[in-house]
Amino acid sequence: MSIMKLLSHIAVAATFAFAAVAPAHAADFRDFDSNAFAAAQAAGEPVLVDVHAWWCPVCASQSHTIKKLTASPRYDKLVVFRLNYDKQKDDWKRLGVTTQGTLIAYRGQTETGRLAYQTNAAKIEAVLDSAVR
Repeated sequence: MSIMKLLSHIAVAATFAFAAVAPAHAADFRDFDSNAFAAAQAAGEPVLVDVHAWWCPVCASQSHTIKKLTASPRYDKLVVFRLNYDKQKDDWKRLGVTTQGTLIAYRGQTETGRLAYQTNAAKIEAVLDSAVR
């Protein structure tokens, strides 16, 4: 077997190995846009707003947990909007948010759950579940 063919087989195997480990996400992840958020609510979609700051360790932990949890098919209709805490102040204030690391769940226009500055996976899952029930 030539070295090029061997390297080709290794590259293909590595690609499949990575794909098997990388979680697929059932949820639809989007950057927060007030018009898209309003449209999702008006359509009655289950929504999670993730008020995130790049420098926030709690936010990073929450994001990891959200991505892991939303790999489940039960979240295939969930829309996750990431709201930038540093750049979208007017938007998070309108939602009654006071700190980064806030998660807000909605089913349509009804708020179904809210969690601020928590990293407990069970609590995050409860907020996600409140939107998709």
